[in-house]
Amino acid sequence: MEYGFTNLLQLLGALGVFLFGMKVMSDALLLLAGNKMRTILASMTSNRVYGILTGFFITSVIQSSSATTLMVVSFSNAGLLTLVESIGVIMGANIGTTITAWLITILGFKVSMSAIALPLVGLGFGLTFLKKERFKNIGNFVVGFAVLFIGLQFLKETMPDVKNNPELLAFLSKYADLGFLSVLLFLFIGTVLTVIVQSSSATMALTLIMTAQGWIPFELAAAMVLGENVGTTITANLAAIIGNHKAKQTARAHLIFNLIGVVWMLILFYPFLQMVSRISVYFGSVSPYVSAMAIPVAISIFHTTFNIANTFLLVWFVKPIAKIVERFVPEKVDIETAIDEPKFLKEQVLKYPETALLALSKESKRLFKNSVFEIVSHALHIHRTDIKSDEKMKKVIKKSHVLFDANVRDLYTKRVKNIYGEIIRYASLTQNKFTLTEQQNKEVTELKAANRKMVEILKAVLELSRNVSMYLNADNKFIKKEYDKLRKRTAKVLRVIHLFRTEDDNLEYHKKLMAMKAALKTNKQVNDIAIDNLIRKERITTDMASSLFNDYDNVNDIADKLIDVADLLYVKKDTLLGNGDF
Repeated sequence: MEYGFTNLLQLLGALGVFLFGMKVMSDALLLLAGNKMRTILASMTSNRVYGILTGFFITSVIQSSSATTLMVVSFSNAGLLTLVESIGVIMGANIGTTITAWLITILGFKVSMSAIALPLVGLGFGLTFLKKERFKNIGNFVVGFAVLFIGLQFLKETMPDVKNNPELLAFLSKYADLGFLSVLLFLFIGTVLTVIVQSSSATMALTLIMTAQGWIPFELAAAMVLGENVGTTITANLAAIIGNHKAKQTARAHLIFNLIGVVWMLILFYPFLQMVSRISVYFGSVSPYVSAMAIPVAISIFHTTFNIANTFLLVWFVKPIAKIVERFVPEKVDIETAIDEPKFLKEQVLKYPETALLALSKESKRLFKNSVFEIVSHALHIHRTDIKSDEKMKKVIKKSHVLFDANVRDLYTKRVKNIYGEIIRYASLTQNKFTLTEQQNKEVTELKAANRKMVEILKAVLELSRNVSMYLNADNKFIKKEYDKLRKRTAKVLRVIHLFRTEDDNLEYHKKLMAMKAALKTNKQVNDIAIDNLIRKERITTDMASSLFNDYDNVNDIADKLIDVADLLYVKKDTLLGNGDF
């Protein structure tokens, strides 16, 4: 046999060139269209049909089902996609990956790309020197596209020719004449090859070249394609290892979907191949059972029809598949993350700007509805459950005269400071790492502003809480009544914010918040007049009056900023900027 170790190294090198071209091309396409692709992925998955079309479109454009499924896993991990939506996208990605097979078949076998590949490399390389990032990415895409076909040409040249190496055919015939067992064996080979090279496109290229060279017959090439469909799921499952249960469920769904497809295809294997052969002949090709040169086209037809048929068959069973996956990968009810540690800010969310923004938003809302809400209510010596209840606020204030052990500074240090610091750090990393759109930049700025305002609220509450504690059960009924008014006013704002956050039809509560905000300036004038009357009638001391003047201003400031934070986190309107920290 003339095929030696040097030839094997050349074959591996050719495969490396092909994979390198595929990676450069895919990476460049992701940079060119990544933001739009992810926006589409995050928004156009409202039903199964949209999900499938989205998966097909993205995979067709970026030429990598692995990249699409990795995005889906990341988005599931961050909560941008539900399991049912993820399955739909993966189904579409499986159809989209068939475009690669047609690209290789038509341009690699039907058209000679070798004559124009090197000029394309020169053209693409020249574009990479231009200043505009878009032209650089186009240049990298052209280079990757050309190198891919140079690698494919090398693969065809380094693949051993059966005519010159008859021993090879004799070796393969031992495993090619075992009937259905041969089909299962080559299915396994296709799976293992795809796992090793981490690219179903590369394995598909190898399969097509092996058939064109006469290595393996049509049915065994089809079996390898089925194996590639299983092997390509490994990438997503490996990525999901460090993800949460949602990411793991999405990856398992990908595996189960492809395994179900392989099982029913094996049952109908030979009749399905006969149908593919008839389709090939109908469109002017020779039967793949007659000519080895006709097999690449037939394999591409098989790959496409199988994935379309599998998607059409299983699209009606997305919810049952989701239930099976949820049973295999149940949600672990972990002990709640300590409130002083971030729950959503993990290193993996910084993979994409969309996942980073979602994590920042979730962490900010968690900080607001848990820690800030609790600290403000406890500083007023009111239970949160009473604020959230339907009980009239007058009765809540009247019964809430038991002093809480609420040290605002300690609570800030233990419950807020670390999370606030992490939110600001991740927000800065997001703005520095990614080229954000104007809208995304605005969202990050708003989230940073909302968190700064939360800290400013606690700073104002720190001053307020001392006097509330002092006068809560004072002998002077007038000062006690004034501080009850302050507590009631703040508690009412907290209650409306709670309803605004939790009620489905929250427009009414947003209007109430805006009315409260507008009334703050009027309140100040009324407050000043009321305090002047108390001083004039000698119902309070000058020290009490001084405290009241300061605390009415503090309450107005707290209410104003609580409404701003709710507006920023739950409405996303105008950018509001602020400063301040302890």
